[in-house]
Amino acid sequence: MKIIGDWISHPGTQALFAALKAAGFQALFVGGCVRNALLDEPVGDVDIATDAEPQTVTDLARKAGFRVVPTGIDHGTVTVIAMGAVHEVTTFRRDVETDGRHALVAFATDVAIDAARRDFTMNALYADRQGMVIDPLDGLPDLTARHVRFVGTPQDRIREDYLRILRFFRFHAWYGDPGQGMDAEALAACAELAEGIGALSRERVGSEMRKLLSARDPAPSVASMALSGVLSQVLPGADPGALAPLVHLEADLPPRWLRRLAVLGGEDLTDALRLSRAETAAVQRITDAIGSSLTPAALGWTLGVEIATDAVLARAALLSPLPPGWQADIARGAAATCPVIAADLMPTLQGPALGARLQALKSRWLASDLRASRAELLA
Repeated sequence: MKIIGDWISHPGTQALFAALKAAGFQALFVGGCVRNALLDEPVGDVDIATDAEPQTVTDLARKAGFRVVPTGIDHGTVTVIAMGAVHEVTTFRRDVETDGRHALVAFATDVAIDAARRDFTMNALYADRQGMVIDPLDGLPDLTARHVRFVGTPQDRIREDYLRILRFFRFHAWYGDPGQGMDAEALAACAELAEGIGALSRERVGSEMRKLLSARDPAPSVASMALSGVLSQVLPGADPGALAPLVHLEADLPPRWLRRLAVLGGEDLTDALRLSRAETAAVQRITDAIGSSLTPAALGWTLGVEIATDAVLARAALLSPLPPGWQADIARGAAATCPVIAADLMPTLQGPALGARLQALKSRWLASDLRASRAELLA
């Protein structure tokens, strides 16, 4: 089987492969770029695996005139920028010691050893510089069936890094066949070892949840997380019941992970996922708007188009149907200007009294669905 793509034939990429081969080393595309190319999905990062050690890769790349950045030197990874193309080049590895969070690795020379330490069979696929696929662990049938399966024994892979529990659900959301269901052995292992998630940094957990909730339809995966006890380890108090209705309501709109997080809820999201201040504020605005009586137009004026859209969809998923013309109303509200300004109330009112009266009139205007005129508000 052969894959094709501009990222394979890029002159910088081919020159990097040529430099490694001329020095007597192997070089293979690996992981996500091969997987996505086989699935006809967009290819982002280009990862290369090699039996050359990091310092050798660095020396050969610099000799060829490429820029090198030691991005993960302890784990055997250097970034090579060749003619504008960015590559993560990692030496074949085997795990020497793991603690459920990090791994101590040793370099290897055999691609089969490198494949055996990877998480899922669909990620243990390689390709040579011409795009010919190499499948050391018979992962192609799993990929073709969109079946997310751990390499080897699921419990062993999970105990090496408990983040793989969340990666299992994330990969199923992105690449799995929802009609086929999840791998039963993997799901049982995730349920059995779910408490190990507590040992992970919240930053790593948050990063995985962002990716999971950004999938086209994460609802089946999140529902399985809840049934297996994994969701309560990540987001105590979260309820996945409204996620599937929300995904249905989104239709052709781009997925927004914060919108989906808002309908999941949970205790102390900021700490659980290490949200940024901006993310925390956005989720809070969506949550507050869900329970408010503001119309879509009023939300558009108050929150702007993006957050107002999130709020209206989340409200519909949790409480009530989408009102007709809601998107046009949000746009109308976002473009509106309140007809009353402070100067209309001066000099009769000053200071706190002015502010209070102006706020009251704005509230009346919002309650009128932004239709009350200046004269009506000042009457």
